[in-house]
Amino acid sequence: MRLIDSHSHINQKEFNDDRAEVIARAHAAGVEAVIAVGVDAVTSEVVCDLAEHNKGVYAAVGIQPNYTAEAQLGDWNRIVALVNRPRVVAIGETGLDRYWKDAPIEIQRDYFDRHLRLSQERDLPFIVHMRDCEADILEMLRAAHRRGPLRGVMHSYTGSAEGAAECVAMGMYISFAGMVTYKKSDDLRSVAKVVPDDRILVETDSPYLSPEPFRGKRNEPANVAHTARRLAEEREQDFEIFCELTTRNARTLFRRFSDEY
Repeated sequence: MRLIDSHSHINQKEFNDDRAEVIARAHAAGVEAVIAVGVDAVTSEVVCDLAEHNKGVYAAVGIQPNYTAEAQLGDWNRIVALVNRPRVVAIGETGLDRYWKDAPIEIQRDYFDRHLRLSQERDLPFIVHMRDCEADILEMLRAAHRRGPLRGVMHSYTGSAEGAAECVAMGMYISFAGMVTYKKSDDLRSVAKVVPDDRILVETDSPYLSPEPFRGKRNEPANVAHTARRLAEEREQDFEIFCELTTRNARTLFRRFSDEY
């Protein structure tokens, strides 16, 4: 079994006491690579350092929508510079969020547009956070798609089947986290069943969204296998084959992966 955790926050304080052990457990569980994702300029620098000092860890750099109002003068330039670090495989996370009220939507839109343009300029995939704003997200993705090809992933997807299909049509991938294992997530599982084989990814979003049977506990990259198993069951696919196809998809999207895990 081979898996890639396409979205984690193992840089956060929840892992300060056992980060090395968490990474080791992931590798022991068959997780070949973990993408550590920044949410602002500071954490983006941290994930770059983490990736450069840990086998099988890679970085994504960006300013998450809920942190955009806190961005300081020069922070965006720091993100642009970090793209050149050797183990950066993606830009983000970016996107929009209408659930929390931490940043005005127009500031979020500005930064989302910056990330999309940077992705197209550097030919690096972008990672999209979407909460209670599917129409807004699709509107901006359509505008970006009119400029040129899109390489990106809808992270921890909770949107509609129609939205997922449109994202796939624009060239994007759809990633599912632990929520797809929850008892009340029938609608989300119905979406996951129809995502094409060559566009589906798995993730933990750790330390959040622990899958069953670990719901309510700290999540970690090794747990991505539980999400993958539930998805394979819903899609009526062999577990090992499903793991292989999600790993292949991640390698296709995040092209800067090396052969060293």
